[in-house]
Amino acid sequence: MSHREHHHDIAPIREQIGKTRSKKGREFWRSLEELADTDKFRDFLHREFPALNAPETDPEMLDPVGRRNFMKLMSASLAFAGLTACTRQPKEFIVPYVRTPEGLVPGKTQFYATTMSLGGVATGLLVESHEGRPTKIEGNPDHPASMGGTDLFAQASVLQLYDPDRSQTELYLGDPRTWGDFLSELRAALDGQRTKQGSGLRILTETVTSPVLADQMKRLLVLYPQAKWHVYEPAGRDGARMGAQMAFGQFVNTVYQFDKADVVLSLDADFLTNGPGSVRYARDFMSRRRLTGGAKEMNRLYVVESTLTTTGAKADHRMPIKASEVESFGRAVARALGVSAGEPGQLAAEAGKMAEAVAKDLKAASGKSIVIAGEHQPAAVHALAHAINAALNNAGSTITYTDSIEANPVDQIASISELVNDMNHEKVDLLVIIGANPVYNAPAVWDQKAGKEVKFVDAMQKVATRIHLGMYNDETAAYCQWHVPETHYLETWGDGRAFDGTVSINQPLILPLYNSRSAHELLASMLNQPGKTSLDVVKEYWKTQITADFDQAWKKSLNDGFMANSALPAKPLSLKGDWAAALQPIKPAKSEIVFRVDPCVHDGRFANNSWLQEVPKPINKITWDNFAIVSAKTAGTVGLAPNAEPYHANAKMVKLIHQGHELVMPAWIQPGHPDDSITVYLGYGRDRAGSVGSKLGFNTYNLRTAAAPFIATENVKFEVAEGSYMLASTQEHFSIDTSGIGKDAFIEDSEDLVDRHIVRSGTLDEYQKDPKSLHHGAHRPGKELTVFPGYDYSKGYAWGMTIDMNACIGCNACVVACVSENNIAVVGKEMVQKGRIMHWLRIDTYFKGGTVNPEVFFQPMMCQHCENAPCEVVCPVNATVHDAEGLNVQVYNRCVGTRYCSNNCPYKVRRFNYLLYGDWDSPSLKNVRNPDVTVRTRGVMEKCTFCVQRIMNGKIEAEKEDRKVRDGEILTACQSACPTEAIAFGDINDPESRVAKLKTEPRNYEVLEDLNTRPRSSYLASVRNINAELGGAAGAGHSQETRKSGEKHG
Repeated sequence: MSHREHHHDIAPIREQIGKTRSKKGREFWRSLEELADTDKFRDFLHREFPALNAPETDPEMLDPVGRRNFMKLMSASLAFAGLTACTRQPKEFIVPYVRTPEGLVPGKTQFYATTMSLGGVATGLLVESHEGRPTKIEGNPDHPASMGGTDLFAQASVLQLYDPDRSQTELYLGDPRTWGDFLSELRAALDGQRTKQGSGLRILTETVTSPVLADQMKRLLVLYPQAKWHVYEPAGRDGARMGAQMAFGQFVNTVYQFDKADVVLSLDADFLTNGPGSVRYARDFMSRRRLTGGAKEMNRLYVVESTLTTTGAKADHRMPIKASEVESFGRAVARALGVSAGEPGQLAAEAGKMAEAVAKDLKAASGKSIVIAGEHQPAAVHALAHAINAALNNAGSTITYTDSIEANPVDQIASISELVNDMNHEKVDLLVIIGANPVYNAPAVWDQKAGKEVKFVDAMQKVATRIHLGMYNDETAAYCQWHVPETHYLETWGDGRAFDGTVSINQPLILPLYNSRSAHELLASMLNQPGKTSLDVVKEYWKTQITADFDQAWKKSLNDGFMANSALPAKPLSLKGDWAAALQPIKPAKSEIVFRVDPCVHDGRFANNSWLQEVPKPINKITWDNFAIVSAKTAGTVGLAPNAEPYHANAKMVKLIHQGHELVMPAWIQPGHPDDSITVYLGYGRDRAGSVGSKLGFNTYNLRTAAAPFIATENVKFEVAEGSYMLASTQEHFSIDTSGIGKDAFIEDSEDLVDRHIVRSGTLDEYQKDPKSLHHGAHRPGKELTVFPGYDYSKGYAWGMTIDMNACIGCNACVVACVSENNIAVVGKEMVQKGRIMHWLRIDTYFKGGTVNPEVFFQPMMCQHCENAPCEVVCPVNATVHDAEGLNVQVYNRCVGTRYCSNNCPYKVRRFNYLLYGDWDSPSLKNVRNPDVTVRTRGVMEKCTFCVQRIMNGKIEAEKEDRKVRDGEILTACQSACPTEAIAFGDINDPESRVAKLKTEPRNYEVLEDLNTRPRSSYLASVRNINAELGGAAGAGHSQETRKSGEKHG
């Protein structure tokens, strides 16, 4: 594929910002290219489907799928099915039951409660099972950590279960062995340690909250008293642990009640989508921003952050500053509140002004406020947050402290450093790695004795016996003599603690597909109990903990998914009198590199999950890659050209240097990013992730050191490198023409059509004064403009949906849920570049204001199910039709692929199967498909169906009981996955239904309503609670003049 250089001058962007302020320009924009409104972008927009209209000489659009790429595309976990002729198939049972359970109806789905842990923290789930096959993940509405919501990682975990790239048998030096062979070798190695009391034994795990696993480790350390248990999580919470140690003198767990907070200050914390309890926190926080049922009050969120996140996008006021300056901001707030925390150091005047205003607002909300620090921020920032919360008397009201939920709360960087040093100096004879991949993700460690940096992979090769338990034959497994396949959480028994300490039970949904073992089974073997199963281990432990009727309590816990009243009790704490003495003087940093977990593949553990790889990242919409995020000013300083023209994200390369480590990767200019700071995502550049995840992106772990795992400021440099790199971004895919039919977007006599208000927003003050102030511009025609006879939808069911843009956080849980529920194909990076992504639901990201600190809006967009649907009248074969309940229905076996419907859809929500993306023949991954949804083939158009299969199931259940469908009985996949309850669905003919009530709210509006399509989906406008003292819109960087210039359009 050729790489053309694409440049555009920054001058058009500045010109359009000026037009925005003078009411003559575009108010909302999706990318820098759209803001600049260049001739190339206009041409792209009017072509509507660039991939169909590209010139024959354009290899970027018309490059055929070569044999090598085709084979990769057809790999199993990329397109739901794989070439598994050389792999062992899972066991299959002809008769699933000796005696069919009473009440079980073949074909009817069953739901079972279980638990998924990420970073050691458990989230309660309900898993949909089709005759023994787990196919779909839902949130457990009774579980305190989810309340029915999920995140994208839980939604995609079912695909990982059926991934044929998973390890399938024990390996010794790469050759297949048996479990018995492994046990013999393990016993011999352990026998050698008994005489030395385990002085040469080291066990490395990721964060553990499982009480059962903790008990096993405790007993193992009693058996081998000189052995050491090391813990390392690549996206660990050392800052939070050590910050609590600094503030209180002990490790504690902090639990937040966002539903009780009037004012929230985030110090670089993306608490809505990242970290323990994020699913619950998102729901609690958004419960205070509903503005429904006559409510006209909402909370206020201040965010100070180094990278534009989903939390920052929802802020009422946001300040982009370098990660290394967040501590200075925290000290400024503390000083304004009378908290002794040292000098703030250098802080821009604008940031200082915001700190004063934030402190005043927090003080006014004493006892009803929260200050939360980011997971990757150092201990000092977390200690500052604790001190400020103490000064505000938030403990006991909006904040609760408990004992640590971790079984072994340690400084994990120190722990992995100690292990590397011990291995490097040949103090370790037996290393057992459980579920971790340190060869890939451990930082370089400074060895004081050797006087040099040492990598984990180099040190571990000095260990005589190396054992790895993991789901994949990954980078660490390759350097271990023994590799044991690990069971998936849907295949095994276990437990874990939620963010508040609630004990959650993990019960399997299916027998292990491969010859795998759990951590409980491995540790049982090390404890001379090789015959015990995970169930044996888990039940034996809890029998000693439950004093009441065990069988009854156990059955209830399995049914509920958690143990009732098991949350850790509140712990009264007081700040140490000398806590501030540990604060170090602030050293200003000229530049920095910030390491963040990737929003889609996390720390790299989900790199082989194609559903997650193809999900566009929330802000920049890039798929299948990582990159270096820079601000426009920083890019200009080092000579980086702005991002490419539409559909061609041909990014310039940049060389990053930290402490002598170098990495060359593509750069992406992102609005709202602080200057002199580069953010890179972890989780890419893997060598042995699997057929999907290997060789994708760039390994940013190579830049990390133990001294600076998240924020690097010393010996940091970045410069332009040679070459360019093709990124697949969907930011401008399916762009909607907001300029009006046949109108020039920027001529003065068409001012009302400059922006057709796809996004509508305003301030709380404006909404309180006049709720209609949010709606301006074109509206639905008062007269029915159609030549077709109308239809009376007032009888029977009339299905509709509302989406609250105030509550949507752009987390992508709904996108992955839709993929899982509706068997949506994955197309791969090259097809995404061609605009052929198949997602039925997309989340459009819009910016408003300047590029330095714009407001950000998320808008989920799926088929609107228009009553006057433009797609229906152009289909020559009646493949797209309307039913009596208002659904726009697609008849797949009628479709001949003319794509007229797609051309005529103003919302651009129809997807065409250009190729047969899925393998229909391989049996291994057929199990992940939903049998209630047709799998589409090449040449067929598809789109959102409002989960018609769920509607039909709900109607059947209601008819069996001779009643109507109850409100809330039918949940679409996107609705059930949403952690913030932003999506409502139901019968709009029922005036008591939630969706019908929401459609009467003053914030309700329809996208492109001037076209008279009469969509069944509508949106609730976004409202921000602005602090009048700061002025502006979403950030302190917005001047009062800027705010006034946008008042007409809200």
